Amino acid sequence: MGQGLIYQIALANPGNVLQGQVEDSLGNPIAQAQIQVQNDSGKVQATLRSDSQGQFHLSLPSGTYSVQAHQDPYQDAIGIVTMDGADQTTRLTLGSTQALAIQISSAQKRSFRNQVSTQDASSITRFDAQAIQNLPQGENTPLNQVLLQAPGVVNDSFGQLHIRGDHANIQYRINGILLPEGMNGFGQFFDTRFAQQIDLMTGALPAFYGDHTAGVVSITTKQQYDGTGQFDLYGGSFNTLNPSVEYGDSIGNLSYFFTGSYLSNNLGIQRPNPGSPINDNTQQFRGFGYLSYLLDPTTKVSLMLGGYEGHFQIPANPGQVPDPNQIGILPQMGLKGYNSATVADQQNESNQFAILALQGSLNDQLDYQSSIFSRNTSLQYLSDIPGNLAFNGVAPDVLRSSLSNGVQSDATWRLTPTHTVRFGFYGQTENIVSNNTSTLFPVNGNGMVAGPAYAITDNHTYNGNTLWALYTQDEWKASERLTVNYGLRFDQVNAFVNENQWSPRVGMVYALTPQTTWHMGYSRYFTPPPNELVSTSTLALFQNTTLAANGQNSPVKSERTDYYDVGLLHQLNTQTNVGVDTYYSRSTNLLDEGQFGPALIMTPFNYNEGLIYGIELTANYKNENFSSYANLARTISQARGISSSQYLFSPAVLSYAANNWVYVDHQQALTASSGLAYNWNGTHLSADLIYQSGLRNGFANTTSLPAYTVVNLGVRRTIALDSTGPMEYRLVLLNLFNQTYLIRDGSGIGVGAPQYGMPRGFFLGITKPL
Repeated sequence: MGQGLIYQIALANPGNVLQGQVEDSLGNPIAQAQIQVQNDSGKVQATLRSDSQGQFHLSLPSGTYSVQAHQDPYQDAIGIVTMDGADQTTRLTLGSTQALAIQISSAQKRSFRNQVSTQDASSITRFDAQAIQNLPQGENTPLNQVLLQAPGVVNDSFGQLHIRGDHANIQYRINGILLPEGMNGFGQFFDTRFAQQIDLMTGALPAFYGDHTAGVVSITTKQQYDGTGQFDLYGGSFNTLNPSVEYGDSIGNLSYFFTGSYLSNNLGIQRPNPGSPINDNTQQFRGFGYLSYLLDPTTKVSLMLGGYEGHFQIPANPGQVPDPNQIGILPQMGLKGYNSATVADQQNESNQFAILALQGSLNDQLDYQSSIFSRNTSLQYLSDIPGNLAFNGVAPDVLRSSLSNGVQSDATWRLTPTHTVRFGFYGQTENIVSNNTSTLFPVNGNGMVAGPAYAITDNHTYNGNTLWALYTQDEWKASERLTVNYGLRFDQVNAFVNENQWSPRVGMVYALTPQTTWHMGYSRYFTPPPNELVSTSTLALFQNTTLAANGQNSPVKSERTDYYDVGLLHQLNTQTNVGVDTYYSRSTNLLDEGQFGPALIMTPFNYNEGLIYGIELTANYKNENFSSYANLARTISQARGISSSQYLFSPAVLSYAANNWVYVDHQQALTASSGLAYNWNGTHLSADLIYQSGLRNGFANTTSLPAYTVVNLGVRRTIALDSTGPMEYRLVLLNLFNQTYLIRDGSGIGVGAPQYGMPRGFFLGITKPL
């Protein structure tokens, strides 16, 4: 049933019936919690659910039993009870989904999408299992499209997301365990299908969170161990075919869950023009497995395995002019012209991880979780050599790979009724391979091609890169209304740079009234540069070629940020809440990334300083058959002075950015999202919407692209036939109004190619329970 703290069961009263109560840490009853009872040999004796008051009862023969309670989004509770001919009573208390996160105290507020954590004063947008099902595509929704329904999340090309004006800088956690950063590619590594709940945390985060802090995507995996599963077949427009299967069961103390999927379509990445894409097929495989073994009533070991393989064709852009600078490429190739619609580049992506975790309680005051992990990722960009030479003068073949291994250990110590201390350690090593073979032309002093094309190999291996951190924090319940969380974190990186930082954190949550919660926080952040870096020695290899670059190549540095957040969440009634959140940050060595050259792989650089601020408005409504939400965000994200990898930019851009505050390329002034779901006599109707005011473009990002709105619709219903049994059917219409919109137009700082959004598409999904 998933990870959880262990609680001992109290025994009382004579009889032969076990009577139980399931509640949260504040004593509120939890209805419909799943109860599983196993005997001392691990055999399941009974499975039932708590009633509307959180109570359950059942008759059991004499013996010793483990009783486990599960209800999303809480932590499981497990206890041991001995039936000896007398009635027994038990109380099972379900904690938060992570040992280090305690949600706000109102049971009504917990049911809403937007929340505030009293432990750290951060803002949380929650997508539980029902919220995911209520999206038009349901579990078929790519993870980035799920997160676009949260406030302040900006859509970018190739599936990238930007949160609160920051470039990417997102960390992912699975069941509370940090997943090391991997290479950035086109595919979505995580499959929404294995998630029981997805939380997006933003704001002034506590000392527990480091490295990537624009947003924390915390995924709680499905925990169905009852011998059930499902097969899903989803497909439609663009030759989309997306079958998937999942299954979970338990054998004694061992529980397991597996899911796998395959995706193929003819719209793998965004097309570079508004017409039908050419050479844009993708095939992707994803798999995830979770195994858990209960060593004893207070200790559990778990293993998580995940993998992704993706193959992408890079869509051709018809109508392009070869040798656009007229430097003599075509005569050297013996050609008079070249059809750009025939250029066929490809990219292969691979990503695997494994996490082994031990979780338990030493006593009533101290809980712990320790894990070891490994992650291997790689990207390989394969050029169509003649085509790239004809249009770009260079054809790169690029292989980048990263192998990370590490350990994470966290503990929670309930020191007193008013002080909960959390502390831990994180450390990882990373080995990086960067292999580049560029086919190019020599050029003379006038910049004209001076001979036939040849290849330059520029391979680098960077082993033994380390990143480690220590943290401690105290959650102090200063009063019934006020909770203060303060802490300190230390980060050390020794890779392409050798830097460190002490980072203080403080957050406060104050209940102005039972319906109104106010929060504020300050965090000092330290973000090491990503691993896709170019060494200074590389530049000298390409002098007097079509890939020559002049200028400085100062090393990329770690970003250092002061971050402030203030917000208010108000519950209008038991069905409606509204919220407002404001944030402000100042950075030195602000990190950004861009696409420079024909290969669709990002390269990092720094601005001297950065300034980001904004406001988010949220509203949610939920009753028995209808739910809706709406978000609106206004963001300003500016920077000044390019201070690393200067050779990537023109002198004009460097000069302008040195003397002016420029909008970063991922800046978007307004972002909105909304959705609704209605259960009409068993037929579920849903719709969602995103509005994006347009990313920056033009010289030095001085202008912006047109705004666009995308509306999606879905309908699903379960139908039971004698021949097939119950099956769920889902109809989906994406981009209802078939709006043609640009995500990127190929201009701006670090923007390499235009990308158009997906046209209207129709899809059908069929789900068969197993």
